[in-house]
Amino acid sequence: MILLIQLSHKLGCQIFVNGDAALGHLVNLWITIMICTTLICFLVAELTHNYSQVDKVWSLMPIVYSWVTLLSFPPSPRIWMMTILVTLWGIRLSYNFYRKGGYDILPWKGEEDYRWGILRQHPLLQKGLIKTMFNLFFISFYQHLVIFLFSTPLLLAVKFSEVKLTELDYLAASFMFLFILIETIADNQLHIFQIQKRHDTSRDGKYADSLNKGFLTEGLWSYVRHPNYVSEQAIWVCFYFFGVSASGQIINWTLLGSLILILLFAGSSEFTERISLDKYPGYLNYKHNIPKFIPHIFKSRKERI
Repeated sequence: MILLIQLSHKLGCQIFVNGDAALGHLVNLWITIMICTTLICFLVAELTHNYSQVDKVWSLMPIVYSWVTLLSFPPSPRIWMMTILVTLWGIRLSYNFYRKGGYDILPWKGEEDYRWGILRQHPLLQKGLIKTMFNLFFISFYQHLVIFLFSTPLLLAVKFSEVKLTELDYLAASFMFLFILIETIADNQLHIFQIQKRHDTSRDGKYADSLNKGFLTEGLWSYVRHPNYVSEQAIWVCFYFFGVSASGQIINWTLLGSLILILLFAGSSEFTERISLDKYPGYLNYKHNIPKFIPHIFKSRKERI
């Protein structure tokens, strides 16, 4: 493990640092945190057969990276702004995960995302070694790498910490906060719907049509099929622009994190929809009429549904 961390430190410094010793120390600290957390998530998942270990820390790791960055360097207004927004995002998302039963007093327990159970039924994942490798490289390492990468605008903000705030920073902060609000509304609507679905009753007629269909088609779900997913992607695209403002480079290496996150959600949403298509007869019609991520804002609800 120590050798792995040392090799990762050398690689990380070559990619991210370019001769800046202080930034190199910070990158090494990030990498150490990522590798240790990855291995813990892998081992706990192997021992408990609960593959939602990375899900539990998804909303926590960017907070850790943000505060480690803030405490390691003389704070700049940009890094403060980024850290506050990431902390707000992470606390809210952690609460949403908690109320779905994802956390437990015993940290290795908590409900597993139902999709992992379905994915484990794949014939290839019935083989012990392949299942272990899938857990190590995709579930544990790859997802932690994605989190690491979409957090890297913080490193760019550190590298150019002497650059003052610009209009782009305030624009990025405003839109990031807006998408945090939209994601909050979407998650709340889904949470209320799931509670009513479990009790097989509609509260004051709310979501009655969705309850009849078995899946949510009202609220923000009448505009796009995954309003929470699109908000999550948009949040980190906005975060990328802090690095643009700091560096003055419209296209820079931290864009990789946002792009990989978008690809991850594209695959995740596709897998989720295959499950819904098998489960709900009306989902195919919903899929044909409602866009996945980008809303048809000029259509009425009647036209959309």
